[in-house]
Amino acid sequence: MTDPAASAPEIITAAILVIGDEILSGRTKDKNIGYIAEYLTAIGIDLKEVRVVADEEAAIVEALDALRHRYTYVFTTGGIGPTHDDITADAVAKAFGVGIDHDPRAVKLLRERFGDAYLNEARMRMARIPDGGDLIPNKVSTAPGFRIGNVFVMAGVPAIMQTMLDAAAATLRTGTKMLSETVRADAREGDIGGPLGEVAKAHPGTAIGSYPFFDPERGPNTNIVVRSRDPHSLAAAKAAVEAMLEQVRASIK
Repeated sequence: MTDPAASAPEIITAAILVIGDEILSGRTKDKNIGYIAEYLTAIGIDLKEVRVVADEEAAIVEALDALRHRYTYVFTTGGIGPTHDDITADAVAKAFGVGIDHDPRAVKLLRERFGDAYLNEARMRMARIPDGGDLIPNKVSTAPGFRIGNVFVMAGVPAIMQTMLDAAAATLRTGTKMLSETVRADAREGDIGGPLGEVAKAHPGTAIGSYPFFDPERGPNTNIVVRSRDPHSLAAAKAAVEAMLEQVRASIK
């Protein structure tokens, strides 16, 4: 007899913690959340939650403690630069209950980049890593991010964050990828809401969502997205959605 647990898909989860007053004030528009979400989905990690907090130690520690105990991985962005309000590293150290100091590996990288003459106190802040942290390489501007436990601490600048994420990805445990199919409804969301709910109930192994949009030629329309880790369940649910849509469209003509 086959053990159901042995064949069950492995689900790896993640959260993003965005840190920065500039995000909350609207001065800076976040470009990292969507990128990370797509990246993780593509490698088989489910992004389950995103939080945005100010540059306040207590807020960062509270959010980080909640997220790191709830999900497989946490990815933070922002707050690891050279200025006084870049306090993410200190907050992460406090959350883990460890010390923080200039990491010789990080200092060496910065010294090679800037030289002793320009390696001032501000830049040295970027070499402060919590005890036990592993460096995340930064191919753009050298100053590293770091990993401690299941938390990956990355820069907020999109180009730098992306190269750090590439480096971090090699160390991640990934699960069974979520597959998806999109079906154009050619009907309004209100026309399909009831029947779509019935399809969803009949296919509990899938996630089915409706996403309205405006078609300049045909007016209000809807895309239906069917998602599942099992290709057979996905195909069955998609077929059911298409059959339902044929009935709905025929009834509203």
